[in-house]
Amino acid sequence: MKNLLAGLVAVGLACGASLAAQSAQSAQPKATQAAPAAARPAATPATAYKVPRTADGHPDFQGVWSNNSVTPMQRPPQWKDKDSLTDAEVNELKGLFAQAVSQGGDAEFGNILQIALNIKSSGKYDQRSYDPSTGNYNQFWMVDRDWDNRTSLIVDPPNGQMPALSAAALARRNGTGRGGRGGGAPAVVVEGSESGPRGRADGPEDRPLSERCISYGAPRVSTGYNSYLQIVQAPEAVTVIQEMIHDARIVPMDGRPHLPQTVRQLHGDPRGHWEGDTLVVETTNFINGFQGSTPNVKVTERFTRPSKDYVNWALTVDDPDQWVQPWTFVVRLKHVDEQIYEYACHEGNRSMVGILAGARADEAKAAAAAAKK
Repeated sequence: MKNLLAGLVAVGLACGASLAAQSAQSAQPKATQAAPAAARPAATPATAYKVPRTADGHPDFQGVWSNNSVTPMQRPPQWKDKDSLTDAEVNELKGLFAQAVSQGGDAEFGNILQIALNIKSSGKYDQRSYDPSTGNYNQFWMVDRDWDNRTSLIVDPPNGQMPALSAAALARRNGTGRGGRGGGAPAVVVEGSESGPRGRADGPEDRPLSERCISYGAPRVSTGYNSYLQIVQAPEAVTVIQEMIHDARIVPMDGRPHLPQTVRQLHGDPRGHWEGDTLVVETTNFINGFQGSTPNVKVTERFTRPSKDYVNWALTVDDPDQWVQPWTFVVRLKHVDEQIYEYACHEGNRSMVGILAGARADEAKAAAAAAKK
């Protein structure tokens, strides 16, 4: 594996395996047993593959799985009515990206497929840093990405877009709604943005949990940057380990009920069960929510194994307080014969003195400027 950030300022050891581009056939996710009919992707052709099983007879999902696809969450506007690409179209976009992006230039963390489309339409590309004040990693540190024929991860709604916001969400956004987050749960800033507003810095607790090397939230579905999962199974529980800040979700499989709604957890309260050969994980009781939801969201994950090298990970997001309907997206996890290493994230903690001192210096500068007026 590549040590993505060894010797650099940023966080962790990456298990960035160089992965081959997927064929058109392997790019079509297989439908999960309990997914809504409208959410079911096109099924792969039948094969002689037999799912390996654990000692208790259930499908074996154990191992390390990568999530490095370039497929975006939502369908790009150029493909409004197009849910799949031909092999020729995929190869064209892949080639355009490779030609326009220098390995010695700043790393590309964004929507690679959209970048390739923009290169095609404009004929050029300016490889700028997302953090121009301090610079960024070079592209050669990034893991090789997987290309397939899908135009979006979202399979329901069929247009590949998130549903419209609910009336309650629109009211909150316009400042006319009550109780901004629903359920009375306190907000915790999980992931910050170097390119966005700095936010409060009165004390360490004001800074994002990711900046403080605590958590990026779960389930984490971001790609291309320490985007690996390890699954460990037992009859009583399944554990899903995220490489990013080494979060481990322990999912009870014994039928116990969810915690009371008054008990909220950063990664929610997961409960698992089997539907045939599909592992189903239902999570509620979030503190923050998931993918922009309120804390009252229910996230239902469905894991199926259509082949030796892939697990289809379908996630349905149900939050009437945020969207007018549930929506589903499918992540294709690819098996890797390597390990997840310790995510040794310390720089946010070590730099906290500088972060807070910088905020005090900015405040003093602003106060001096105000005094001159």
